[in-house]
Amino acid sequence: MTGALPASPASARNREPLLDVLRRWLPASGTVLEIASGLGEHGAWYAQALPGVTWQPTDRSAEALEILVARREAAGLPNLAPPLLLDAASPDSWPLERADAIVCINMVHISPWAATQGLMAGAARILPAGGPLCLYGPYIEADIETAPSNLAFDADLRRRDPAWGLRDLDAVKALAASHGLTFAERVAMPANNLCLLFRR
Repeated sequence: MTGALPASPASARNREPLLDVLRRWLPASGTVLEIASGLGEHGAWYAQALPGVTWQPTDRSAEALEILVARREAAGLPNLAPPLLLDAASPDSWPLERADAIVCINMVHISPWAATQGLMAGAARILPAGGPLCLYGPYIEADIETAPSNLAFDADLRRRDPAWGLRDLDAVKALAASHGLTFAERVAMPANNLCLLFRR
């Protein structure tokens, strides 16, 4: 691709707070599978910050894969793997048979529920015992008032696609549990987001 690589201001804002959490949750070595890598900014940043792991970006979009390839070339990092085509909603066709950890940033609310269902099924299939599944994004929580900005974001997402929207955290936990994934930790993040840790 030609020209400057596209950038997301949100990625630049949240990458360091997220890194603080991932340093605690991710293994010191092994393959970290990133689901729905998008523009690839997080992957390039984390591959540089975590040289002991191999960061494996993926996306379901051919357009995103083109950007991810260019991002990898620009980064020049030996532990940033070539991107792979992966549709979270089709876990039986994932291109990896094993990963030591999975990271999924801002996909659950910007995709149909089937993508989260596939994410949990795929994580249960390819993670080792104790392996972490790390989610980041906004959620609806019982007994905790949802921030007005998140309510507005949810409404905007549903206008764009009725299958999108902020998910109920209890529903996500129940889905994970049905696949043998144990909820382990919740970390409140800037801008009314959460980091969620599940372990196989």
